[in-house]
Amino acid sequence: MLATILLGINQGLTWSMTQTAKLDITRADQRGLVIGLNEFAGYVGVAIAGVVTGYAASLLGPREGLLWFGVAVIGLATLLAWLGVKETLPWAHAEVKSHAAAPSAQAFQPRYPMGVSARPSTREIFVLMSWRDRRMAALCQAGMVEKFVDALVWAFWPLYLHQQGVSLPGIGWIVGVYGFTWGGAQLVTGRLSDRVGRHHLNAWGMWLCGAGVALLPLGHGSAWWSASAAIAGLGMAMLYPNLSAAVADIAHPNWRASAIGIYRFWRDLGYGIGALGLGAAAALGGRIESAFWFVAVAMLLSGAVLYHWGEETHPRLNPAH
Repeated sequence: MLATILLGINQGLTWSMTQTAKLDITRADQRGLVIGLNEFAGYVGVAIAGVVTGYAASLLGPREGLLWFGVAVIGLATLLAWLGVKETLPWAHAEVKSHAAAPSAQAFQPRYPMGVSARPSTREIFVLMSWRDRRMAALCQAGMVEKFVDALVWAFWPLYLHQQGVSLPGIGWIVGVYGFTWGGAQLVTGRLSDRVGRHHLNAWGMWLCGAGVALLPLGHGSAWWSASAAIAGLGMAMLYPNLSAAVADIAHPNWRASAIGIYRFWRDLGYGIGALGLGAAAALGGRIESAFWFVAVAMLLSGAVLYHWGEETHPRLNPAH
């Protein structure tokens, strides 16, 4: 339990801040690209780790293989962060000043939520994100439900594939296809959202990812499972960077970091809720495949809510902005 708590703190202090820092130094019409690059780096790393740890567990045993891999990664990451990370808050302050100085000249000025104070409290932003602003609520619920897929991939896919007789390295490669597709495609999908908008990419990404989840247990063989993983990964790449970009489009620079943090709170809460739902679905259905159907249906319904409640948030592409 302590290890899990420390991992959660790590997420809040590292990955959330890498996203926030990049948004501080990014133009409004490049948010999709920048978040796509950030998530590309992170999830290609996850995919590589899935493959490497599969081999490490085979060679050294699950305990020692994961231990030494973790020590090496943590040591290298700490060194790079110490030597290379710079403070980006002054860029966010400069953005606020530029908006105040010449608001009419801002070609990419978003339509901020009404009635929010200049320096809102955490409670005020939480209420805004969670239910007061329908756009933000739609994005938060979609972020939470899409994490059901990750809970399924990291917990149930290996178990299901092992039951089908796949070796540990084989499981690592199939799960890695999901991660590589998700990570690599974000280089394209993030930039694409800067050109065509976020809203449809987000909604269709939810549906495509859910379809990939549903397809995996419907066939057999490494080729089928890898193709299903790739479909799910492509759908995740369509939605993952662009949900965050949409939040950043709406949020004011004064409280953008807080908005991203609360969105990520709801999004990552999906790991826990998803895990409970997966377990309940598998238990009630009497078979592991029931968990796949649970996630696929949840993604379908959540995408529909996002499509209905959400809107195009890119300032240049929404006529209301």
